[in-house]
Amino acid sequence: MSAATRTLVSPATLARPRGRAVYWTVFTAVVVLFAVAFLFPVYWMVTGAAKSPDEVAQTPPTLVPKQWHLDGYTDAWDLMQLPTHLWNTVVQATGAWAFQLVFCTAAAYALSKLKPVFGKVILGGILATLMVPAQALVVPKYLTVADLGLLNDPLAIWLPAVANAFNLYLLKRFFDQIPRDVLEAAEIDGAGKLRVLWSVVLPMSRPVLGVVSIFALVAVWQDFLWPLMVFSDTDKQPISVALVQLSQNIQLTVLIAAMVIASIPMVALFLVFQRHIIAGISAGGTKG
Repeated sequence: MSAATRTLVSPATLARPRGRAVYWTVFTAVVVLFAVAFLFPVYWMVTGAAKSPDEVAQTPPTLVPKQWHLDGYTDAWDLMQLPTHLWNTVVQATGAWAFQLVFCTAAAYALSKLKPVFGKVILGGILATLMVPAQALVVPKYLTVADLGLLNDPLAIWLPAVANAFNLYLLKRFFDQIPRDVLEAAEIDGAGKLRVLWSVVLPMSRPVLGVVSIFALVAVWQDFLWPLMVFSDTDKQPISVALVQLSQNIQLTVLIAAMVIASIPMVALFLVFQRHIIAGISAGGTKG
């Protein structure tokens, strides 16, 4: 006989009209409060770009623009060379995502299913890097990239992104949950190790691959310090660096509009793949 589920509000209370009214009132108020807390900064940024420079600096600030000036967005697009820098960011993020997905998936599969010699020691060494502050690795990474002649080259972003211990461990934990019987059935049918990975493991791992992809893309898209160090050529800088480098002689409304435009791809990415993100997080905590 299964144990009764314990909840914050008892079923008896919800069965009464007053209890239901109180519950839904509190629930609606909490949802609205969190929605306002998360969406208000976005609204403030979007409307701030549509205000005049004097209205943006006005105290107290206005909640709604007195007059809508949408030319701030067109000025940001042209004056700050957003198409060039957005394209640079897309190239850098896509390459880092592809490298990371290939190599982290291969390493996680090897550690999880192929059981190499000293596999636990290797995994422990990889996880130990999570305890090293990212700032402590900046100088060694820069010296390595400079010695290889990769400055102002997208490879300076792609190659360091491969060494992501968190995503590797996330993939390994998911692969550990795949039943061994499924892999053995494929091997009995004549599939080799790579065939099993490509035809069995990867199709079953779409949720976690989606989560890793989001993490990889967002990490590159929002990174500032590393691209600033390796890209001295302004025409090759990503949007995160360009917004700072080109903001000295730009009006505040134009800068806000540029930040709005720069945030659109990541917001769109989340809205499109939010179902896969939630499925990946849920799958990561479910035993196969």
